[in-house]
Amino acid sequence: MNRLISCLCLLLLLCLAAPGSSWAGESHKPAQAAPQPVLKLHFDDPSYDYELKRAMSYAVSGGADINECLSAAQGIIQGRGDTWYQAWHGQAVRLDDLAAKALAQGLKASAREAWLRASNYHRSAEFFLHGNPQDPRIMASWLASRRAFRQAAQLMDHPVEVIAIPYGPKNRLPGYLLKPDDSDKPRKTLILQTGFDGTGEELYLDIGWYALKRGYNVLIFEGPGQGGALREGHLFFRPDWEKVVTPVVNYALMRPELDPKRLALMGLSMGGYLAPRAAAFEHRLAALVANPGGFDMYGAKRPSPKEWAEMNQDPAKTNQMLRAQMAKDIGFRWWINNGMFTTGRKNPLAFMRFWSRFALTDAMAAQIKCPTLVVVSGGDLFGGEAEERLLYDKLSAPKTLLTFGPQSPARQHCQVGALWQGNAAIFDWLDATLK
Repeated sequence: MNRLISCLCLLLLLCLAAPGSSWAGESHKPAQAAPQPVLKLHFDDPSYDYELKRAMSYAVSGGADINECLSAAQGIIQGRGDTWYQAWHGQAVRLDDLAAKALAQGLKASAREAWLRASNYHRSAEFFLHGNPQDPRIMASWLASRRAFRQAAQLMDHPVEVIAIPYGPKNRLPGYLLKPDDSDKPRKTLILQTGFDGTGEELYLDIGWYALKRGYNVLIFEGPGQGGALREGHLFFRPDWEKVVTPVVNYALMRPELDPKRLALMGLSMGGYLAPRAAAFEHRLAALVANPGGFDMYGAKRPSPKEWAEMNQDPAKTNQMLRAQMAKDIGFRWWINNGMFTTGRKNPLAFMRFWSRFALTDAMAAQIKCPTLVVVSGGDLFGGEAEERLLYDKLSAPKTLLTFGPQSPARQHCQVGALWQGNAAIFDWLDATLK
């Protein structure tokens, strides 16, 4: 049992959003150069350091200032989610105040810029608090992040519409419709979704900002387990993601400014599994992007039937051992805590059993019909290249493999730290596919 628990800990955030990269199609093979070590920015722990890089990456799209991020990092003790919260919360509150004062003076650009950064920092503040879903700081920080983004959106040069997508008889999925300008002319449109821990507001900084510069409409939505659908709608993750995306496509087809023949779906991080799962059943899409490719959320670390039987023999003991490992391993602790938070499961083993349902089959992959771009990052901390390539290998639809090689600046998970390069390569492919 101890050996099994140790093996499972290697999952360590599997779910987690240029030179050395290309999109050369089926014949493309990844570069053979030896991987460069991942650059340490500040923290020894890879999950804390990655989240710092993630927040800082949005400096290009207006969501961060480098010294603000480094200043926040100085006040953080890794493994202490309360210090992480305090550092980012302090930066965000300062910017909220700065933005309000700027707007009162008629300085709209300064207000917009400060609120965009505040939105990112509020989002980051609650990241390591999910071990206690009742912690009031989780909801307060998320609401503050959304509020700051929407205040910034009112001051943007392009339209940002808050939308609510019908989902079943009573629910709505929150989202945004972004347009490059006020024209209602039908345009190619990117339907954009996050993964295990992101928000719709973050997607603007991560991808939406780049898409608008290329003339795309962007339809951002938050599904069950994500953003407002989770925190306000109390909707938890579900593996049959086609039940989520089909209502989104239905909504998109009702909007006259969205070209029905040029709808693309992009899934980021865990969305690299969710989006392909949806595309296997939703055939009105003209293109699909999985960043990174996701076939089985357990990947090579999936427990065998014998191992599952061993874990389930004594659930109380297994949960005790899992919690003991969580106390020692920051990344594993965050994965389990966020997993329970986003799936509604009450203990680690229950979450891990539910997580086993997040996997495609060969038959599902064969049902994907639209041209598909599968992204592989050679330095991804949260998955292996072989696992990310598996989706590509199983596809029978027109497909392209985009590999950020082991020496590429964009080789980290979801190209964090090199978003210019990552988005350029992805949108070059989309531009060519959605002619």
